[in-house]
Amino acid sequence: MHELLRRYGVTLSAVIICLVGFWLLCLVVLPNITLLQFSFRPYLPVDQLGGPDDHYTLKNYATFLSGDPAFYILGIPISIHLKIFLLTVLFSSMVTVVALVVSYPLAFYLAKVIKPANAPTVFLMLLIPLWVSEILRSFAWFIVLAYQGPLNAMLSVVGIGPIRWISGFNGVIIGLVYTYVLFMLFPIYNAITSLDTNQIEAAQDLGAPLWRTHWRVVIPHAKPGIASGCVMVFMLSAGSIIVPSILASPGSRWFTQIIQQWMFEGQDWNTGSAYAFLLLVLCTVFVSLMMRLLNVRLVDIAK
Repeated sequence: MHELLRRYGVTLSAVIICLVGFWLLCLVVLPNITLLQFSFRPYLPVDQLGGPDDHYTLKNYATFLSGDPAFYILGIPISIHLKIFLLTVLFSSMVTVVALVVSYPLAFYLAKVIKPANAPTVFLMLLIPLWVSEILRSFAWFIVLAYQGPLNAMLSVVGIGPIRWISGFNGVIIGLVYTYVLFMLFPIYNAITSLDTNQIEAAQDLGAPLWRTHWRVVIPHAKPGIASGCVMVFMLSAGSIIVPSILASPGSRWFTQIIQQWMFEGQDWNTGSAYAFLLLVLCTVFVSLMMRLLNVRLVDIAK
């Protein structure tokens, strides 16, 4: 607070605090409280609202676990919606891992290898796809990954394929990695940029191989950026609706599609709120696990 007042003065600091408070209260806290309240209310016709049947209940959450079992784990029946929820968690985690594997070498190259004069050009090339809306990018990937699309045409030249890319969750993983990989790249790049190059050179002078230099020097310093990138990519992937709707096959559903069905097709906002709150809890748990796994604080992720 003292640093904020010193840098911006009393008036501008008050404006900043009020805007942040408005954002947190009106656009984050109150909507989620409303979501939570709706999730414990039954879905009733309008003329029954406020009547004897309008009371707090766990029925909406029970719907998540009820229904015909899709399969069994150790004899425990897993409902279709729970199955979709678990698959969303699994494949969102896969997207996060793939994005990390792709982003870390590129972030290190941009931060410590490439000439600083060439970095703006590379960043411009990376940012150009963001100028196009996510819907258009998803449709572009649908065309590229189509069975008779340009990708299979190129592979057929070298005797590979054709491959059904839009089968299962393959297309969704490709589309989500492409869409959100920069949200992993930039935090890691910012973290590695602050690392003193002399530490890397000292490790090399002491005979450390490349992998050990990264494991003992670069990665510990970049942990806040890695945690921030993993949190953002996982949350954006788990909450995505456009990419799964366009690139998923008929048999591969995303949990956000189930929420959309409850709210907009079934007009059951109460059950949809319960499902949405479960997704919010999932993202909160993931943030906590990443903080514990990488031994970073929330303030480190926010930097």
